[in-house]
Order: sequence, then structure tokens, then C-alpha cells
Amino acid sequence: MPITLSIALYSIAWALRVRGIRHKRSTPTKIFVALIAAALVGHGAGIYQQMIVSTGYDLGIFKISSLFFWVANFLILASSLRKPLHNLFLITIPISILALISSLYAHDRENTIITQLSTDVAIHIFISILAYSTMIVATVQTLLLAYQNYQLRHKHPTGLVRLLPPLQTMETLLFELLWVGEILLTLVIITGLFHINDIAGQHLAHKIVFTVVAWIIYATLLWGRHFM
Repeated sequence: MPITLSIALYSIAWALRVRGIRHKRSTPTKIFVALIAAALVGHGAGIYQQMIVSTGYDLGIFKISSLFFWVANFLILASSLRKPLHNLFLITIPISILALISSLYAHDRENTIITQLSTDVAIHIFISILAYSTMIVATVQTLLLAYQNYQLRHKHPTGLVRLLPPLQTMETLLFELLWVGEILLTLVIITGLFHINDIAGQHLAHKIVFTVVAWIIYATLLWGRHFM
């Protein structure tokens, strides 16, 4: 099963990284990246099998959580090809394994399978999930960056802070995540426009307001980063 294989590959990659840190030896980058990439393939295949079922689309919270951590690991891996970010997997891999196990064995209290869902609406929903997953990753990255900055300013770096990438690298990653999230959020707005018939009747007013406000906030941050 893809998820079982993914859990095994994640575990091997994590153990390899921890062993390298403990023995103060560099982990073979190509092997580590290959393990994470293979784990992501299995993770993605598992998500597909779990969420796209014969009777429709299963959008349960545990399936969504698994997708969220797939997005997080994918974004970190893509960025780590150009920046030293591999130690961030020390944080995301254990949580990803927990999310995968939960997606296998935990059950939602209510039936979360949606049977009547057109392909274009399904695409809009999945883009929305990817967009908000990316934004949540960016939010967590912001908190981690703030904690790292606080520790360095007060000259009390803990073991975790010493393992994190340099502050400038973390900041660069944050804005890369914001760019990806903003692009996905733009796609959410564009694809959503084709499905609006009656805002009041479809109870979309609050969703539209929150989405547009989020888009404006992140666009302002990115504009300020680029021009200031």
C-alpha cells in the first residue's frame, strides 16, 4: 500500500538525518532527497486512493490533514533544492507519519463522502485545499521564524534553533510560500467565479469576504517585500 511505503520511507529519511546530526556527520544529500521524493510519491498516491473513491470524494478531516502535510513536505523539498532546509524535515516528518496513520485508522464521526460533485467543482475544492494548506504552512513558518529571531536576539539559542536554517534563509522560504499561496488563492477566486449563481442562496458571502480579504493581505505583504 502506498501509505505504508511512504511511512517507511519517511522513517528511514528521518532516522538518517538524526543519525547524521548525532554523529556530527553530513547526511548524503542525494540519498536523503531521493527518500523524501519517493515518500512524497507514495504519500500522494495514498491521498488519491483515499480521497477519490468509487462513490465520490472523501473530504474527511483526517484525509485533508494528510494532504496538508504532503503540501508542506513538497514545498520544503522543492525549496531545499536551492537552500539548506533539510533540517526542517526533522519537524514535519514525524507529524506527517502521524497524519498518515490517522488517515488509515481514524474515522470521522459523520459521513464525509460527497457523491454529487462535478469535476470542475472538485478541482475548485482541491485548489482551495492546496491554497489554504500553503497559507497554513506559511503561518507556521512565520511563528517558527519569530521564535528563531527571538532566541537569537536574546542570545539563548536552544537545540532546535541551532538546527534550523539561517534566519535569512527562513525568511526567504516564508515569502516563497506566500507567493505560492497567493497564486493558488488567485486560482481559487477565478475558478470560484464560474460557480456563483446566487451569493445569498448559496451562502457564499462570508467565504467570498474571507477569501478576498486574505488575498489582499498577502498581496500587500508581497508588494511591500518586493518594492520596499
